[in-house]
Amino acid sequence: MSAPAWERIFRVGTADETHALAAVLGAGLRAGDLLILTGELGAGKTTFTQGLGEGLGVRAGIISPTFVLVRIHPNRPGGPRPGGPDLVHVDAYRLASAAEIDDIDLENTLDTAVTVVEWGRDRVEHLSESRLELELHRPAGGAGMATGNEGPGGVLDFDTGDADEPRTIIIRGFGPRWAEPPALPLIPPATPERNP
Repeated sequence: MSAPAWERIFRVGTADETHALAAVLGAGLRAGDLLILTGELGAGKTTFTQGLGEGLGVRAGIISPTFVLVRIHPNRPGGPRPGGPDLVHVDAYRLASAAEIDDIDLENTLDTAVTVVEWGRDRVEHLSESRLELELHRPAGGAGMATGNEGPGGVLDFDTGDADEPRTIIIRGFGPRWAEPPALPLIPPATPERNP
């Protein structure tokens, strides 16, 4: 596995901040870009993808493709980026290998769309020499303790809680397309506690 060219860490306090960060990133994406999203259930992967869709100017209504594996969100001709790339949103949660990824034929849209793969780590890196890997983390009280909510690879699934609790988002760039990090806003650290 190759080392990333760079890494940036963001701390966001709300779902709106997650969405806004992704929208700025999405505005700079182009056809052929591959993004791999990793994080516990409820960490904000779909919220992040919705922000990417806004920045790309694709049709609204992005939801998790868990039960269909792949959703294609077309670019809006009257949107902010007419003629821009579509968004292909993949959920690889149930796919166990790179071979199963190959079976869903992402190669057909890879060059003409931005492809976002949730749960794609160790499954889709072979699709492109350049990619962005994003990790989304929620705070976890009692982290490391078995809760019965373990997901793929024994990762704890924290699917309950406040959508506006703080998150940490780590973005890493790989390959020639991402030799330099994109211009992204600096987001102030989230407040550690909120008053009810």
